[in-house]
Amino acid sequence: MLMSDRRSFIRQSAALLGTFALHQNIAAAFPEISTDGNAIQGPKSKMITAFNDDDFWRQIRLAFAASPNIINLNNGGVSPSPRATMDAIDYYNRMCCEAPSYYMWRILDQDREPLRDNLAALAGVSSDEIAINRNATESLNTIVFGLDLKAGDEVVLSKYDYPNMINAWKQREKRDGIKLVWVDLDLPSTDEDYLTSAYTAKFTPKTRIVHITHIINWNGQILPVRRIADEAHKQGAEVLVDAAHSFALLDYKIPDLGCDYWGTSLHKFLCGPLGSGMMWIRKEKIAGLWPLLSSPEPGSADIRKFENLGTRSFPIEMGIGYSLDLHNMIGSKRKQERLHYLKNYWMSQVKDVTGIKFYTSPNPKWSCAIGNFGFEGKKPGEIADTLFNKYKIHTVAIEWEKISGVRVTPNVYTTTEELDKLVKAIRGMGV
Repeated sequence: MLMSDRRSFIRQSAALLGTFALHQNIAAAFPEISTDGNAIQGPKSKMITAFNDDDFWRQIRLAFAASPNIINLNNGGVSPSPRATMDAIDYYNRMCCEAPSYYMWRILDQDREPLRDNLAALAGVSSDEIAINRNATESLNTIVFGLDLKAGDEVVLSKYDYPNMINAWKQREKRDGIKLVWVDLDLPSTDEDYLTSAYTAKFTPKTRIVHITHIINWNGQILPVRRIADEAHKQGAEVLVDAAHSFALLDYKIPDLGCDYWGTSLHKFLCGPLGSGMMWIRKEKIAGLWPLLSSPEPGSADIRKFENLGTRSFPIEMGIGYSLDLHNMIGSKRKQERLHYLKNYWMSQVKDVTGIKFYTSPNPKWSCAIGNFGFEGKKPGEIADTLFNKYKIHTVAIEWEKISGVRVTPNVYTTTEELDKLVKAIRGMGV
């Protein structure tokens, strides 16, 4: 009886997702994006009008339980899951709790394989290279601590990488005597030669690993990963990519990056369940990477050796597939274009505010959803507090290296009306 209920639930959820695809103007909603990506264009411009199919996006918003009282513009930290995903988690959790060891290990444990196949299809890689885990930190730490490095080996990384990754490398430096070689950057930048040479200038014959953050979380800067990776490989180095903010946001496949190792969180722009992630390792590299947790065959070439987590949340894993369905229905290209449009929508309307400073480029080649702004003489925390306390707009204050502003990150359920309120709030804070 329960399995019949399960099939019924899956059909109902699929039908629910499908209702959001029934807008007659979808095909015409997104003509080619303006080629003038260097200028922030105003809300009445051709680019803004082209991507402003609010009927479609309002239907997408209905797929989420978005709060009507708080404007959530910190989706770069954690994005909410759609209703179908939340319902799936609740359903599978109740199923598991009826007979945990039976439903978890004999039923749902087998369902990981179709999920692996579907994630691999979106990523453009073999399912034999994909491991499912809990977040980008776990994915990337598995790789960082699994690489066979020795004292004196050099790792090139940036001061703008995510703290958990920086700390992992510092731990290896302290434990194993590897050498960390730091890249400094002036951001934002649209100069590909500069961004590339900032890394390549640090390469030496001892360089073994180049760690690259695809989209820098502090300000949304996109880095030229493929070009840096190609140069690293010429030096005999391997490339690790932190894709926490780029997967299911930018329209790309992992092979496009030319990297060897890659990790992401699925609870960001895929809108997967909280605490879900994915790791990719080039097939021929799997056997040589040590698992972070114990494995009966640590030298195995089977990617599943990295999934020995013991008892974990099977409902969360199952919920990933429902978020993936919604993403595929929207389409990667359409999502990227929409979120870049939303970023430029609010930035374009406050660019003339006295004292404002942007830490994000409006160019779609070098940024997407994330925008970061600040005011001369105002602390980011002060700005973020004002936005929330006075306007109930949730953002995050960023003070990291040379960036001192507030990060604003909409998602597919964000409306232009919500961003109009953000614009009004920022204009009211001008100095």
